[in-house]
Amino acid sequence: MRRAQQGIALITVLLVMSLALLICAGMLRSHRLALNSSAQQLHQLQLRQMGFAGEAWARQRLRDLPADSTAAVAAGQAWATGTPALAIDNGQIQVRIEDLAGYFNVSALLTKEPVDELTAQRWFRLQTGLNLAPIPASTFQGLSLSDISQLRQVPGVDSQWFARMQPWLVLLGKGAALNINTAPATLLATLEGVTPAMARRLVGERPAQGHARVEDFTFSPALVGLGINSQGLGIHSRWFRITTDVGLGQSRLRLESDMARDSKTGKWHLLQRRFMAPAHNEFSG
Repeated sequence: MRRAQQGIALITVLLVMSLALLICAGMLRSHRLALNSSAQQLHQLQLRQMGFAGEAWARQRLRDLPADSTAAVAAGQAWATGTPALAIDNGQIQVRIEDLAGYFNVSALLTKEPVDELTAQRWFRLQTGLNLAPIPASTFQGLSLSDISQLRQVPGVDSQWFARMQPWLVLLGKGAALNINTAPATLLATLEGVTPAMARRLVGERPAQGHARVEDFTFSPALVGLGINSQGLGIHSRWFRITTDVGLGQSRLRLESDMARDSKTGKWHLLQRRFMAPAHNEFSG
């Protein structure tokens, strides 16, 4: 009888110890998961802070723009050159500043009245230059858009069209002109009589400090006789996009920050920020 009681007591002790071990194991697992979650949160926070550091560097570069808001803004000026000197263990930051006025302003199509023929033709040439079936400018007449992504809801816009067009489109004020000093060849090729090869040559020969007047561009020797209309063209801008690609270990993050300079006060304003999936080759080369 006594031995039986001792056996029962031993079994009870073993059961209690097993239960205690199970509880401890569960607590350790929960603690480990909590630590991993906290580590991931800290890692993401560090990535974001690195992105903000890149943005701050670019904001400082934008202060190198001419104080005169009517002065030429060009791709060879100080604001568009240089890389941030930010030393980070096991990490890297790449920053790019783009002049948004160098792209096609979709707002020019969102008019209550029919779109003027010049703008409609440039819109047509942009699409055909990208090997797309063109959507007429009249499709966008009277629409109200607050973001380029809303173009996906427009009849005729499919995923292929949007993927090819989106990199060349912006949504600025309706009076924003195409900056000939920063526009890439794809946009210059939409001008009257300009071929893609000619557009690439124009970009290669463009003055580092830009053309001081639109007429200096339209009447340049390479364009004489083409009859390029100066309507919708300009030499300056006050809208810029800062793209910051961040790498930390195997993690990647892209931050896009759109900035605008007030034409009267000269002060800079943040229009919007977007955290996005980075491109696969953001740190190549």
